[in-house]
Amino acid sequence: MPDISLTTVVVLCVAAFAAGWIDAVVGGGGLLLLPALLLGLPASTPAAYALGTNKAVAIVGTTGAAVTYARKAPVDVRTAVRIGLAAVAGSSMGAFFAAGMSTGVLKPVIMVVLLGVGAFVILKPAFGTAPVPGPAGPRRVLAAIALAGVGIGFYDGLVGPGTGTFLVLALTAVLHLDLVAASATAKIVNCCTNAGALATFAWQGTVLWKLAAVLAVFNLAGGTLGAHTALKKGSGFVRVVLLTVVFALVANLAYEQWAA
Repeated sequence: MPDISLTTVVVLCVAAFAAGWIDAVVGGGGLLLLPALLLGLPASTPAAYALGTNKAVAIVGTTGAAVTYARKAPVDVRTAVRIGLAAVAGSSMGAFFAAGMSTGVLKPVIMVVLLGVGAFVILKPAFGTAPVPGPAGPRRVLAAIALAGVGIGFYDGLVGPGTGTFLVLALTAVLHLDLVAASATAKIVNCCTNAGALATFAWQGTVLWKLAAVLAVFNLAGGTLGAHTALKKGSGFVRVVLLTVVFALVANLAYEQWAA
């Protein structure tokens, strides 16, 4: 493991806890933890180690949140796993194309889409506040597999930031879930995608396991607390956090575009 000061480790632990909480509520925790790792690790450390370590940490918090949700929220685990398996395939395709495509071209488009999403959520206050009664029909499930699984999975492999947030929005819109149930379902999907990505990073040897083990404890605590908070506060609270994360993601992408 690279030589990291105790102060840096403490800061990374705080970031891991906060990222776990955000990710459990509405997704997007990677927007906090990954930059923290990139800044905290020595400059000579290849970026792949930050990516691999981030996945090793995130899968623990995501799993803890998924278990908490599954115990207390109405989650269709079978549908979530089917979407998750499709997302693994989609992210693999995205990663394959990532090497030959400039993601800088996509970032302005993503920012416009996110701003549109934010405006929609603001102008439609009832969005995600109450689910449609009854289970989702086969057509809606297939649409969710195509959009949330293959489509967003492809985006995750190609670009990445905000995948959890996009999943929550897609699942709410397509399966007509409330935001709490959508967050719960997204966590199970994320478990699948994180497992696939982590397997690749582990095979490549780009995971700092000792650091990941420490950060994972805090990420798990944050994820579990975030799931409990979302379940207790309800969809209205999740909506506020969702808007905050959406506009934070827009600001992050805008900064990256400007800095480039």
